[in-house]
Amino acid sequence: MPIINRIGNFAEDMKIWRRHLHKHPELEFECHKTSAFVIEQLKEFGVDEIHDGIAKTGVVAIINGQGKSNGTTLGLRADMDALPMQETTGLDYQSSYDGKMHACGHDGHTTMLLGAARYLAETRNFSGKVALIFQPAEESGGGAGVMVKEGIMERFDITEVYAMHTSTTAEPGHIYTIPGPIMAAVDTFEITVTGVGGHAAYPQESIDPLAATVGIYSAIQTIISRNHDPLKDAVCAVTQIHGGTTDNVIDEKAFIGGTIRTFDIEVREMIFRRIREIAERQAEAYSCKADVKLETGYPPTVNDPGKTRFAIEVAREIVGEAAVDGETGIELGAEDFAFMLEERPGSYVFIGQGKGPGVHNPNFNFNDEISPVGVSYFVRLVEKAQPVA
Repeated sequence: MPIINRIGNFAEDMKIWRRHLHKHPELEFECHKTSAFVIEQLKEFGVDEIHDGIAKTGVVAIINGQGKSNGTTLGLRADMDALPMQETTGLDYQSSYDGKMHACGHDGHTTMLLGAARYLAETRNFSGKVALIFQPAEESGGGAGVMVKEGIMERFDITEVYAMHTSTTAEPGHIYTIPGPIMAAVDTFEITVTGVGGHAAYPQESIDPLAATVGIYSAIQTIISRNHDPLKDAVCAVTQIHGGTTDNVIDEKAFIGGTIRTFDIEVREMIFRRIREIAERQAEAYSCKADVKLETGYPPTVNDPGKTRFAIEVAREIVGEAAVDGETGIELGAEDFAFMLEERPGSYVFIGQGKGPGVHNPNFNFNDEISPVGVSYFVRLVEKAQPVA
């Protein structure tokens, strides 16, 4: 089954929506104009219910199917927020706001879910219900987790949930995913090393925190190479070191921080433990003190095996066997859709938009040509999971 013809017929409308969204990016939970635009379109499409103000600017729309319900409400999610970046594409619909840019395809994700809303509200060729989840704050703030905490799964009786993300490493319209973990947990560490400040000409009267910080940096590199099973994926990377302000002063404090990416809880706990041990003992060896802050972020994104097999089957209907890979996609990036998958079974897939500047790049732009493919995938998930009797 190729792209659904009716969806192809309003591809130009989707391009207009997407480029409007691209021109007006908003950050984190402050997606006020974006959610207002989404609500305006949903009202025009004639969805049955619109619930806004969830996680501040999130929106959930309900569309009722026909016939006898099988007791399910299938959730489809799109993220709406942009990144705090300066766009350099030079497009005629380039961001109109300095320092804000849709550099991760969320304008396209929102557009594809709006396209699904239009088609599903028009045809209603499914039983049960569909919940369309428009989420703020994926890039920072964990908006999916906030929506879950505010009870959307129970409030709307959502029984399974799906999402998709654009990819610049796959051909246009190709879809790939994998059962089980597909994206990593992301955590951070911050270590403040305290010594005794003083004049650099008299180092014997000071305790230099920079010496301890360099020792901590070097030792952290051994966590993955010497404490970690090489058959399991993980990253522990120092990404910043700060200390000192001028050439003739030994500062009292220095700072070292970085990121941790894991798929396995035991690996995560081991890295946490070793960072603390290394920081505290290295600091002690240099007569300093280390204050270690370990902050857990998004959990790993784990696809339900059964729902992922179903998603792969649907994808093959839309784009063909050769354009679907159901055994790849695992990566050490993170995604807050993980919070929704912790609550309900579902699947997360990537949809190729062709080679080009990657996400989080100031020259990135979503490929409008793939929107009908993404919409067709979304609506067939609903129709196939909840067929009309």
